[in-house]
Amino acid sequence: AQVGKTSLIMALVGEEFPEEVPPRAEEITIPADVTPEKVPTHIVDYSESEQTEEELQEEIAKANVVCMVYDVTKEATIDKIRTKWIPMVNGGLEKGSRIPIILVGNKSDLQVGSSMEVILPIMNQFSEIETCVECSAKNLKNISELFYYAQKAVLHPTAPLYDPEEKQLKPACARALTRIFNLSDQDNNQILSDEELNYFQKSCFGNPLAPQALEDVKMVVWKNTTDGVQDNGLTLNGFLFLNTLFIQRGRHETTWTILRRFGYDDELELTDDYLYPQFRVPPGCSTELNHLGYQFLQRLFEKHDKDQDGALSHTELQNFFSVFPCVPWGPELYNTVCTTDKGLLSLHGFLCQWTLVAYLDVRRCLECLGYLGYPILSEQDSQTQALTVTREKRIDLEKGQTQRNVFLCKVLGARGAGKSAFLQAFLGRSLAAQRESPGQPSLYAINTVQVNGQEKYLILYEVSADATFSKPSDAACDVACFIYSLSDPKSFSYCASIYKQHYVDSQIPCVFVASKTDLPEASQQPGLFPAEFCYKHCLPPPFLFSCHSQGPPSTAVYTKLATAATFPHLNAVELGVASFWLRVALGAAVTALVGFTLYRLLAKNK
Repeated sequence: AQVGKTSLIMALVGEEFPEEVPPRAEEITIPADVTPEKVPTHIVDYSESEQTEEELQEEIAKANVVCMVYDVTKEATIDKIRTKWIPMVNGGLEKGSRIPIILVGNKSDLQVGSSMEVILPIMNQFSEIETCVECSAKNLKNISELFYYAQKAVLHPTAPLYDPEEKQLKPACARALTRIFNLSDQDNNQILSDEELNYFQKSCFGNPLAPQALEDVKMVVWKNTTDGVQDNGLTLNGFLFLNTLFIQRGRHETTWTILRRFGYDDELELTDDYLYPQFRVPPGCSTELNHLGYQFLQRLFEKHDKDQDGALSHTELQNFFSVFPCVPWGPELYNTVCTTDKGLLSLHGFLCQWTLVAYLDVRRCLECLGYLGYPILSEQDSQTQALTVTREKRIDLEKGQTQRNVFLCKVLGARGAGKSAFLQAFLGRSLAAQRESPGQPSLYAINTVQVNGQEKYLILYEVSADATFSKPSDAACDVACFIYSLSDPKSFSYCASIYKQHYVDSQIPCVFVASKTDLPEASQQPGLFPAEFCYKHCLPPPFLFSCHSQGPPSTAVYTKLATAATFPHLNAVELGVASFWLRVALGAAVTALVGFTLYRLLAKNK
């Protein structure tokens, strides 16, 4: 009481010392356009004589920052801050969730010297105290500064960044800044060159540093650290030291500007708005990476391919994912995409895997591109600009053409039909190669296929023989591949049954594949002849396939599947034309035979 709280508020609003001061000021809102940080500020006064402690606690619960005012001429009011007010505000709260506090020493016009000697031990005792401001409501000294620091304590809090007791960055802050350093280190040499520092500076603050300012920054780091500057560039330790220095000098806003530019919130977690920007995918449409996405990912591949052998080793891949909270790809990766002869991830396999993620789970793809810093490093608004939403499939069918580059093929068949081997053969692995290094099984395989001179991505998905097809989406795909084993008499009946139940009336093109052609052929169940079945349902005849060869398996069947997916509207027409010409040919052969017979009879009679 009587420390001048209300006088301070009225001096701020009226810009003069009030002659008459009420017991408590009304709640005041300072509009955003008159504050340095461009945010509205609500100021709530408290009067011990007019309000209860319960009312005060209610207000504290709603507050973002608390200004504790003491009278610089009365040491008892300073003691009360330590013994009563701070415990009341933050007594029951965990260290990380305490409300920031600004200490305000009022009536500085009545005292010669400063109260800071008495205040410093209190500031050291309570880490939630952001700063202390000495001011005077009477001569308006530091009034606007007091409220500026209060705003700053909310918008640029110290607590998540820095531990004043340990005098170092907190672990979460150090982790976030390490990630930012790794993203900004575009050549992956663990040093930020002048060019990289200026790109970083321009990205965060809008302008590059002048050459002399850049040298001055490095000089400060060089003088204060043993390993902060190396090869005339800034190391990670130098970068962390620089941010520690900003905070220690009260320039938290500099570090917060960096963190927020890279997508972090006040808890130093990447925000949902950053990781998951709005991205609408209408029904019947699919998602693909566009040229911007592929260019970005190829640049990152080359950055992390330290030995420049055109592949990422396990260590290089781990390094690539160091900016992620955890590695998103498991060991099944190496059975999902093509690898090098040494079993490493090639650029082609790397881009295939990203294509698969973009197609199957666009939200996950946006998240991953966010972790990789796509918006900042590509100078784009968000990750959505790396992706394309395709036209609705129904319209593609109506117009008889598609701009899609990625197609999904569901591979169906009875247990033991050779589905898994068929997927691995798509990656160029013969049965012998598969047995030599089986690895972690994958239900997906993705590779590129040439269709009429254009490169298309084909995704194969192995459907379990126990799948129930409980909803239409379970059968949905761009092309269905039914595999049956020539050596198993019951294998084809499973395919025929699934086809008739779920695909016979759909617009999905279907291809039947007879696998294991290297084994002795068994007669299929009575009444089920694969060629006859396909002919009856206007399907192409079964395609013979084996991956039991010395070299890589034939790719012809995959080209057939990709072509069927690319031109689904042509399938029935082409089949109709084909059967028409087959009938014409048969008719011509019969006519020729009859004609030849008549000719022989006439010749004999002559």
